[in-house]
Amino acid sequence: MKKHDAIWQQLKDKDSCEVLILGGGINGTGLLRDLAAQGISCVLVDKADFTAGASSTSSRMIHGGLRYLENAEFKLVSEAVAERNRLLQYANHYVKPLKTSIPLDSWFAGLIKSPMVFLGLPVTVGGRGAFVVEIGLWFYDFITRKKRQTPRHFFMSKTKSLKEIPGLRSNITCTANYWDAWISQAERLCVEMIREGVMDNPDCDAINYVTASKTSADEITLTDTLTGEETVIKPQAVVNATGAWVDFANKDLGLDSQFMGGTKGSHLVIENKQLYDALGDRMVYYEHTDGRICITFRFMDRVIMGSTDISVGNPDNAACDNDEIDYMMSTLKGVFPNLELSKGDIVYTFCGVRPLPSSGLDYTSRVSRAHRIEDSAPDENRSFPIYSMIGGKLTTFGAFARQTADKVLDKLGKKRTVSVSERPYLGAVNYPADETAKQAWIERVASANNLQQDRVAELLERYGTEAEKIASETNNTPLENLGEYSVGEIEYIAENECIQHLLDITRRRSIITITGRGQKPALEEIAKVAGNILGWDSERQTKEAEQAFNEQKVSCS
Repeated sequence: MKKHDAIWQQLKDKDSCEVLILGGGINGTGLLRDLAAQGISCVLVDKADFTAGASSTSSRMIHGGLRYLENAEFKLVSEAVAERNRLLQYANHYVKPLKTSIPLDSWFAGLIKSPMVFLGLPVTVGGRGAFVVEIGLWFYDFITRKKRQTPRHFFMSKTKSLKEIPGLRSNITCTANYWDAWISQAERLCVEMIREGVMDNPDCDAINYVTASKTSADEITLTDTLTGEETVIKPQAVVNATGAWVDFANKDLGLDSQFMGGTKGSHLVIENKQLYDALGDRMVYYEHTDGRICITFRFMDRVIMGSTDISVGNPDNAACDNDEIDYMMSTLKGVFPNLELSKGDIVYTFCGVRPLPSSGLDYTSRVSRAHRIEDSAPDENRSFPIYSMIGGKLTTFGAFARQTADKVLDKLGKKRTVSVSERPYLGAVNYPADETAKQAWIERVASANNLQQDRVAELLERYGTEAEKIASETNNTPLENLGEYSVGEIEYIAENECIQHLLDITRRRSIITITGRGQKPALEEIAKVAGNILGWDSERQTKEAEQAFNEQKVSCS
């Protein structure tokens, strides 16, 4: 990617495109990657930064959706498991298998209620026993039998479970154990897809901090929110991939829609050695007393836990509040009753809005997590169709992008020429196949660039095989106040990844903020390094550091 100003100038010189994509999250960037590979000229814009919505504020789970089976969403689960396996194979630099343990209170609970939920009767979910869970896990194993990427499920006795998960509540019957996956750098995967799309097709552009509004039947006005400058573009089709903001973005295009019914999910990032040690290499997936499913697992050297599921009107107003923090801490104490946990252990909180469809259901957990495409045909006031991407999950973005791309291609009278579903993502190209190959890769790159192996291992974890370029072409001097990162990394991101604010770097191009490492001295240093690339004077550097620090402070208060 080029710098923001250079991309904006390209847009000013461009009077038309085949597809205008609104939204730079996982769905929008996935669609850009797919359409670019077909030779379609695309412009992607986001009113904020790339991934500023749900894509950087999800639970970071890549999963098939075990609990969706209770809602009879077999197609969704089959699709999600298939996409999970693709990501494990082709995004293996960021997506890793995750052993999951479910504490269960009985063998036969849910035998009456679960069928009622399955039939769509108005009952609350919850109270699942081992027999009901076994049915779901058997289905999990069955649909992955031909392209298995993870081990089969198994059950573990109470005695063994309490031994392997120290501190787990003792009033359990057993635990069910299976594998899903998690993603370490969802934000960077989106950046990779933008880069790949632009590399594949020079007629494609992606820019942040730009809004779109209809001003005539043929044209859309793009506004750079940083400068107020405007330009117009004529698209043949528009895809609204703004997630929970779909209805708001449609309104700006002159289309009145009520497609969305988003719910917010808040999460805590915790630094607690007792909990970290107890979890080990597994996620604990548990049911709270109110029937809500919660999760907790290691994330780097921290622990992520969540989440809530609360309806919201305007997603811009969604935030993790104190009641949610108290609720989530109580759920943790419910599953680890002797855990010494305080609010002081929380290093960060974050809240994302699920792009769920409007449903009218009383129970938000019953709302389908499937996705669909709403086709709003041209009319007398608009010459182009608008395709609204409704719903979807982080796991299934690839399938959603393919389905949307096929619909757009059909509208344009073109055919798919290539499939990207079996193509490695940029950082996964030539990624080491196993631990032996990984160690050999690290040793080779460390030797070639006179670096410590631990340093190269960090780069590989953050950037996949793209790390070799960063190791060889950038200044590897560690930051004084955040030694895990180098001066060159920050300079590289500032130069190449369309940065406009410090939080773009610390929250949406890295995991500095989410892991609680955005302390003021570090932020001031990063602002200075980035500012030297971006032309920020000392006053702007100070302002950016203050804003980034206050965002993290508010999130943890």
